[in-house]
Amino acid sequence: MPRGWPTESIMVRAAKNMVSEIDALAASMDRSRNDLVVQALEQYLQTNAWQMEKIREGLAAAREGSVVVADEVFSGIAAKHGWAR
Repeated sequence: MPRGWPTESIMVRAAKNMVSEIDALAASMDRSRNDLVVQALEQYLQTNAWQMEKIREGLAAAREGSVVVADEVFSGIAAKHGWAR
């Protein structure tokens, strides 16, 4: 999150050992607990947005009939890596 962006506080409850791990990691990186939690949330949101987009694309392709039989996919992967199938 770039500096100067508007922010809003949120409250999150986490297991004590998780908070301790966050604090230890933050200290070792000379960063604040907040910095680490915000970074983790950003990564989580980016990853899940990407996954949801890929799922939507896959569902749209399936609705259009653009699919490959699973056995063909598995056989192609096995052949690429030299695995017996």
